[in-house]
Amino acid sequence: MIEIGINKITKDYGFGPILNDINFEVKTNERIALVGENGSGKSSLLNIIAGTIKPDSGTISIRKNAKIAYLKQLIENRNDNITVKDVLYEGVKDLMNLRDKLTEYEEKITNSTPNDIERLIVRYTNLQTEFINMSGYEIDAKVEKVIKGFKIDKTILSRKFNSLSGGEKTIITLASIIISEPDILLLDEPTNYLDIDTLEWLEDYLRKYKGTILMISHDRYFLDEVATKIILLENKKINIFHGNYTKYLKENEERINKEFKDYKDQQKQIKAMEASIKRLIEYGNIAKNEMFFKRAESIRKRLDKLEKLQKPIEKDSIPLQFRSTRSGNIVLELNNININYPDKTILKDASLKIFYQEKICLLGNNGSGKSSLVKYILTQSNNYGTNTKIGYIPQEISFEDENKTVYEEAKDFFIGDETHLRSALSKFYFFKDNILKRLKNLSGGEKVRLKLFCLIQKDINFLILDEPTNHIDIETKEILESALKEYKATLLFISHDRYFINSLATRIIYIEDYKIKTLPGNYNDYKHFKDEKKKGND
Repeated sequence: MIEIGINKITKDYGFGPILNDINFEVKTNERIALVGENGSGKSSLLNIIAGTIKPDSGTISIRKNAKIAYLKQLIENRNDNITVKDVLYEGVKDLMNLRDKLTEYEEKITNSTPNDIERLIVRYTNLQTEFINMSGYEIDAKVEKVIKGFKIDKTILSRKFNSLSGGEKTIITLASIIISEPDILLLDEPTNYLDIDTLEWLEDYLRKYKGTILMISHDRYFLDEVATKIILLENKKINIFHGNYTKYLKENEERINKEFKDYKDQQKQIKAMEASIKRLIEYGNIAKNEMFFKRAESIRKRLDKLEKLQKPIEKDSIPLQFRSTRSGNIVLELNNININYPDKTILKDASLKIFYQEKICLLGNNGSGKSSLVKYILTQSNNYGTNTKIGYIPQEISFEDENKTVYEEAKDFFIGDETHLRSALSKFYFFKDNILKRLKNLSGGEKVRLKLFCLIQKDINFLILDEPTNHIDIETKEILESALKEYKATLLFISHDRYFINSLATRIIYIEDYKIKTLPGNYNDYKHFKDEKKKGND
């Protein structure tokens, strides 16, 4: 069954169309991911389907009586009196009202006269049947399951929704949407602010979900686990791929290779036809024979009618070549360390040893102490190995003077003249006017790219990154991955991005029972270890 029909949708914000003549269908139980570069129109398309913005042309048709829920990337404030519990139960308001009516009738029946009791019982029975058909008696168990899955602290249920942080608002809103069980789920970056355990719970829920899902996410592991179809938005058009994200990558590469071959073959054909036209005209001039001109004109007409293929866009990779001198074999050694806060102990007599050229991921749930450990490491210069030189990119990137331009910030680190600096910045996708952009106006991906640019000008052999993939698009993540794979020195990073971890990590460390535990391998190895441990405890 067709849940959503998108027919000839076009959207233009005044700078040329961002979506142009888009057509596709969304069928029952499909789990579709919209992918594409920032600015390719993904959120615009989701907003058009949700009805929050209108297309310039084209139509959207949605199955009659289908219930839609939409998780926006940025959650807006509500009425000041709305509590967290109000939002959580928002999607099942009719059910809760029906339960209140049942309670009301139970009281009426208890206090009724013999003349009224039969009429009240009939009405109560009808309401109860309706309540049962709406799975009303399972609602508390469902809500409890979702609260547990999202690790929602019940003490915040009475708080005003507007008092929550942006991340808390997103989690509560997503939990509310899931409790409501709509027919169609529209999700814009649902994995933001979720730790790995919660992500795994959400993935399991969405895989079993009986409705239809249309989503945007920069979490490639999540897309691998949940998506059954990928729609790529590129050059104002779409390409559709069946399968998950990894399958899409393979098929899209094959598509691009075929387009390049077709383009090159056509270019050869065009050149051959142009050469024939030129040759026939020359023959006609020499022989003074009209036949040659007619043949040349015939080929020209065929050439004019030929539908010219556009050259596929080749994406340049950033040549991130970190200059680094060799450190000692032991890069960092911590023995019997303690990290405490007034209300919390993070580590007690914990130890850690990091060796040259290891790529280590520090894993753990939100609040487990990962960032605290990194901050501690940054202060322990006496425990660094021989010739260890650290470079650090924090989770929240800031600059000393946010009013400086990209060019001014880069100039402080770059050795060379202006021409070479502009050329170097262009390799990091800072072109022309972009280098005059104020630091305070940079996107998350631009901040990461600029910080990396500045770091590679230094002689760094121990790179520490705290959630480097937060708030950056898939393309920038792939650029970063490619660079860090080529990085020949030592890497320690915190990340919830499991795809990123699998691409890079050679060892996992995590905090448990106030100790630093270690495990060789990547995220999949860690997950296997965790699953086996859980089986042993069951």
